[in-house]
Amino acid sequence: MAKLPSGEPVPTLGQGTWNMGEDRRRRRAEIAALNLGLDLGMRLIDTAEMYADGGAEKIVGAAIAGRRDEVFLVSKVLPEHATRRGTIAACERSLKRLDTDRIDLYLLHWREQEVELAEVLEAFTALVRAGNIRHWGVSNFDVEDMQELLRLPGGKAVAADQVMYNLNRRGIEHDLLPWCRRRRIPVMAYSPLDEGRLVRSLDLKRIAQQLGATPSQVALAWLLRQNNVIAIPKSASEAHVRENFAALDLRLGKQDLAALDRAFARPKRKLPLATT
Repeated sequence: MAKLPSGEPVPTLGQGTWNMGEDRRRRRAEIAALNLGLDLGMRLIDTAEMYADGGAEKIVGAAIAGRRDEVFLVSKVLPEHATRRGTIAACERSLKRLDTDRIDLYLLHWREQEVELAEVLEAFTALVRAGNIRHWGVSNFDVEDMQELLRLPGGKAVAADQVMYNLNRRGIEHDLLPWCRRRRIPVMAYSPLDEGRLVRSLDLKRIAQQLGATPSQVALAWLLRQNNVIAIPKSASEAHVRENFAALDLRLGKQDLAALDRAFARPKRKLPLATT
């Protein structure tokens, strides 16, 4: 389990929903996959108003119907809505699509130049007071953005930073990851399989074969071994959900980690945040 700055535990392996809700023919399979994940204990579900223009939130709403209390629910507001009034209105629309009265963690999806962080924080604070959200955080924020955020009134209540992080994208290890770790702010790793690239990696296939595991399981286990890192792989099939869940039981030894470091070396200098 990871821990929010408040001390509340959250699962380190959750479920992503990027690309869900885009095709009605896949609706039943997507709902079944999310339900299986919940059955197995992957009770953190990450979504966003942007995904399929709200379609992913509707899929999540259908999947959690009758079992809302089991779920730690994460959603995000687009920067184009990130004014004080716009954030509150966007949250209300998300709640309706999700068919729930609360979002456990509500994130600013990314930052654009015109976004006034102070206004967003005012909206987040109002939403917490109203009971519409329980915690708030950010996504795609690098160290400089996080530092600015913490200087604002109420900014120290930030509960998470969601960024792209995987074996192929290790730039945050230079500064953002240790910075968040020192402040006990969890890092949520989206695209933990690098949008499928890692599954096709010959190096990772070789290492996985030696471990009697799959490339996906090794890539996820590499993330899950780290303190306060949450991985949110997306899977729309029950077989892949079971495969992802098994990563929790995979233990990587020193030789395994050394082999992964050789195959997927950390960049020698800080790089801009990787994004999709």
